Amino acid sequence: MGKARKIPRHLQKYVVDQQYEKYTPIDHAVWRYVMRQNHNYLKDTAHQAYVGGLTSSGISIENIPNVTDMNKALEPFGWGAANIDGFIPGVIFFDFQAHGILPIASDIRKLENIQYTPAPDIIHEAAGHAPILCEQKFSEYVKLFGQIGSKALATSEEHELFEAVRTYSNLLESGKATKAEIEAAKANFEEKQAAVTELSEAEQISRLYWWTVEYGLIGSVDHPQIYGAGLLSSVSEGRSSLTHAVNKIPFDLKTVIETGFDITKPQPQLFVCDSFDQLIDAVLEFSKTMAFRVGGTIGLDKALRSNHTATIQYSSGLQLTGTLRNLIKDEKREAIYIQTEGPSALAYHNTELPGHGKAIHQDGFGAPIGKIANSLNPLEELNDEELKGIGIEIGKKSTIEYESGVKVVGTPQHFYRKDDKLLLISFKDCTVSLKEQTLFHRDWGTYDLAVGDRITSVFAGAADSEQFYADLEEVETKPPVRRELSQLEQLYGKVRNIREKQNNDIEQVLLEVIGKLTTDYKEDWLLRIEVMELLVKHNLMPDQQTLLKKELEDIKLLHEEFPVLIERGLMLTNA
Repeated sequence: MGKARKIPRHLQKYVVDQQYEKYTPIDHAVWRYVMRQNHNYLKDTAHQAYVGGLTSSGISIENIPNVTDMNKALEPFGWGAANIDGFIPGVIFFDFQAHGILPIASDIRKLENIQYTPAPDIIHEAAGHAPILCEQKFSEYVKLFGQIGSKALATSEEHELFEAVRTYSNLLESGKATKAEIEAAKANFEEKQAAVTELSEAEQISRLYWWTVEYGLIGSVDHPQIYGAGLLSSVSEGRSSLTHAVNKIPFDLKTVIETGFDITKPQPQLFVCDSFDQLIDAVLEFSKTMAFRVGGTIGLDKALRSNHTATIQYSSGLQLTGTLRNLIKDEKREAIYIQTEGPSALAYHNTELPGHGKAIHQDGFGAPIGKIANSLNPLEELNDEELKGIGIEIGKKSTIEYESGVKVVGTPQHFYRKDDKLLLISFKDCTVSLKEQTLFHRDWGTYDLAVGDRITSVFAGAADSEQFYADLEEVETKPPVRRELSQLEQLYGKVRNIREKQNNDIEQVLLEVIGKLTTDYKEDWLLRIEVMELLVKHNLMPDQQTLLKKELEDIKLLHEEFPVLIERGLMLTNA
């Protein structure tokens, strides 16, 4: 049992204040309805860790959870919780989980989206994700997945698609967008989706995450149990997932990563694993194909396609972080020179090298790859004497020629070593060339030659995230929500107070609420359900119960979703 870890500095910029006071009585009623429905159904159909995990993770059926309380409750399980502002990039989401932190969006779905919302919300991320994290093997899987998933490289088109999905989903959930704005966002989303033509490792591993952590079933195909957060947090999908309407497929890594998903629609099929150990084996197996394990030109090509911050690691252990903009290849199509653009940094064992941060390498970094021509041993393994033997000496003009034809001519000023490995040679008056092409001109200043004859790893993000992202702005803090409650919100609050405080004047308050509902809020079904629950519980006013039932029958006709929502609500009025 480990302690929940402190949020690393580079992730703190995504963290926001929950502003618990912003939740209205209607928000709490939405939470309570979904949780009562799901708990009633899932206590018999979810993985056995679910019901106990709700309590253990600091979640109540009655109230929206306070994420600070969840953070403390999850600590014995080696997890913490942090509030984030809606959508964050997949790599960042996985990075939180790699550090044992569950990122939780603070917003809650609106009443009209009570069954499902494509935008991240606290029902999905708190009540969906947290309970099963109390199960040791699943917790191990999610952390491991975070460590691997945070390294996955996406294409530039996928990065653009993510932004389009975020915009579209947030507009759908906001309730304030015009029809034209929603249609424009949808068109943009579809355009960006059509532009994604290749299956990156980031997309493949996102599919593995989607069909397991989000929408996974466990057990046998004939008798599965629910453990995926998307199913544990959706009134409709949780129930339909175990019916014959949804195809159940035995979990298989190849099939899963070949199966795409649509975040805006219910899932037509689900995968059933036989154990969480099977998932751990699968993510480890998939990681063998990823650039962080494969390295080489294959990995570099993926970093080039991503057009985002990535880290390139040499066989010496030197790590170069930046946006790869250019690759020079030989006639065998193997990379022999790399060039990043914009702020870049050098690190070793994920710790930035002193004097080699973004401020020094703000205009990019260029470096050859490969063996040098006049040495049997790799350059990184040579000591000062051996370097002198091949004509490389501090303070003397030296030439290093690579088998690729890249030539470095200049005066070495400093050899930088770690763990007996030569990582860098700093040159002054240096020119780097390949045939007639100048790759670095002596007038450009000091040339730091990255040493290493192979690229052993390429992965998304920075080697030393704390340093590389230290200067990025934090997420803008939203101003505290201070507004008067609407009359309907006040009515919900009165009913809530009765339930929590057991007032003596229950009948008088409920008669007032029913009167307002009848005259002013003819379409509100949820508050009527809450009032019915109290009337039945206290065996009060049968005539008002009859009135509410009649009004609810009329409301059922107003929307195709209302009959099911109302019937399920009424079923629990005796619970």
